[in-house]
Amino acid sequence: MQESFELKKKMQKGKPIERLPIGVPKLDELLGGGLPKGSTTLVSGPPGSGKTILCYNFLYQGVQHGEKCLFLTLDKQVDGLLTQAEGLGFDFQPFIGNGLAKFLFLNINKKMVYETMLNEILTGTYNRIALDSITPLSEMPILVSSERRSNDLSEFDSEDYAEGKLPIRRLHLMFIVQALETAKTTALITSEIPMGSPFLSRDSITEYLVDGVISLSYNPDSSSRTLSIIKMRNTKHNMFKHSMEIDVGGITITPKTGARPGPRPPDGV
Repeated sequence: MQESFELKKKMQKGKPIERLPIGVPKLDELLGGGLPKGSTTLVSGPPGSGKTILCYNFLYQGVQHGEKCLFLTLDKQVDGLLTQAEGLGFDFQPFIGNGLAKFLFLNINKKMVYETMLNEILTGTYNRIALDSITPLSEMPILVSSERRSNDLSEFDSEDYAEGKLPIRRLHLMFIVQALETAKTTALITSEIPMGSPFLSRDSITEYLVDGVISLSYNPDSSSRTLSIIKMRNTKHNMFKHSMEIDVGGITITPKTGARPGPRPPDGV
């Protein structure tokens, strides 16, 4: 009887979750070691809250350990991003030179921007991907006939998006998340939200599609910043607002007193 009970306990525990550190020690500690490998996490917050900088931490942690990393940007030119990153202590140039890091600017006004992004995600064999930000893509309309609704990307042709057909503006989001899952990469995607917004993304949909949500905020009156883990698959966590600072080395956080992670749940939780 005792042996049967012990065997049942082992089965309930399941296999340990493999995690990738973000590169922010206290945040990784709160997450039980980092992001679940293969997960997609939304990082949301108002402009200037530190979303892009958290992406730097995440990718720099990866390239320093020999992982292949991609930064997809829709808002800023690559040169400006690299200059900002270097000023914070993240020199990506050597890793771009040896092929471990790639920064790709996607011009939202170009006809093939969507296809270019998905192709890079699906064929690049990246361990880590940061998409900064998803907001412009979520605001691009897709027009799909009501007779052709499918989750299969290969069934959609841009030539079929003709005027007069049913507009479905959020298919981009679903396809992007599906592409990241198919690529078996670990990803951060950022979304801007106005100060005081009740939603966790500009489109109010992405937070339901992803595995995790990290919310950043700041108080302009006191110049204070906070970070909250709102959602994270296979991870027991609290949702307290933790004090956050940005300096050389990127983001550091101070966990709220008594805010400690619990034991990791089994797979599927």
